[in-house]
Amino acid sequence: MQVKFIPPKAGRCVFFDRDGIVNASPGADRYVTRWEDFHLLPEFVEALRTVRAHGYQAVIVTNQRAVARGLVSVAEVEAMHRYLRDLLLKSYSLDLLDVACCPHDVGECDCRKPSPGMLKAMALKHGLDLAASWMVGDAETDIEAGQRAGCRTIRVNGGEAASKADWRVAAMKDLPDLLEQVLCSPDIS
Repeated sequence: MQVKFIPPKAGRCVFFDRDGIVNASPGADRYVTRWEDFHLLPEFVEALRTVRAHGYQAVIVTNQRAVARGLVSVAEVEAMHRYLRDLLLKSYSLDLLDVACCPHDVGECDCRKPSPGMLKAMALKHGLDLAASWMVGDAETDIEAGQRAGCRTIRVNGGEAASKADWRVAAMKDLPDLLEQVLCSPDIS
């Protein structure tokens, strides 16, 4: 897909959950604790290309409970995110504005999704307009965080489960086309 590059629109962002959206999900109650187990999804690369081509910033917001459980350190998670950013830039000429990570367990903070804390912190840090932004995730906690922050939302892989998302796609392969549709429509974005 060839899309003409558009300079960033002031304050507009697409927030992405990580596991299951950016990289292959390790499965329920399993965690990516090493870069060797981080498998970048090609569909995410295409989604990111679409987002950046339409002038939106891109930020990953991820709960990383494995840190609270002692399975990986904050430094190791940050190193994985540096490797990811380097890979995207060097191999695909794509950039991320930032990566926000909640290392806490349930009930320990106000940043863990479904709380909107990470999105609000990124908005404050980078001057993002949450009302002009989107949250993309594969769990209802991602959708709730996005909506509580004031973003529009897209649920991926929701199956038959009920969702409060503004939009849904069955699989990551469908996300780039939906983003192309919603990010270029003046009535939607």
